[in-house]
Amino acid sequence: MTRPAVIVIEDDHSVRDAICEYLSNQGFSVRGARDAGELNRELSAEPADLLVLDLMLPGEDGLSICRRLARDGQPILMLSALGSTVDRVVGLELGASDYLAKPFDPRELLARVRAVLRRRGGRDVENLVRNLRFEGWTLGVEDRLLLSPEGEVVALTARDHRLLRVFLDRPRRLLSRDQLLDLLGD
Repeated sequence: MTRPAVIVIEDDHSVRDAICEYLSNQGFSVRGARDAGELNRELSAEPADLLVLDLMLPGEDGLSICRRLARDGQPILMLSALGSTVDRVVGLELGASDYLAKPFDPRELLARVRAVLRRRGGRDVENLVRNLRFEGWTLGVEDRLLLSPEGEVVALTARDHRLLRVFLDRPRRLLSRDQLLDLLGD
């Protein structure tokens, strides 16, 4: 399965978890980190297509992380409670690809994530987000169709589609019945 990889670096676990869940539900492969140390471990394990980076972090702050990683071409969407023009300009001048002030509408976050990835080029982000691939199968995120490795279309009910998305968004994870029901919204 090839989905754009995003790492959300945010020290507030409730905000981090909410952003991770939202972007995951939108078709992205999302990991979280609470500080620069966790981010460095995540990046050494697997590179990311985009970092969603909070400005105020314990230890190394977001501006320092941005300055360090943007030099190597890492796309970064900076998040901050500091939303003045000066704050936004500083973040962008240090190498952030985009800057979003908190609080924000999740739909705006999604639009900015997609825009940064489109500008990065080389990958068809819209296609990657709309179609999830696994073991030769392709799941249409919007049209709820499942395409077999042989090219046969398998229609899914809305519930079947949601269940398959739950499993695809959480690969190699055991989920209890209660977790499945919560994730399905039942």
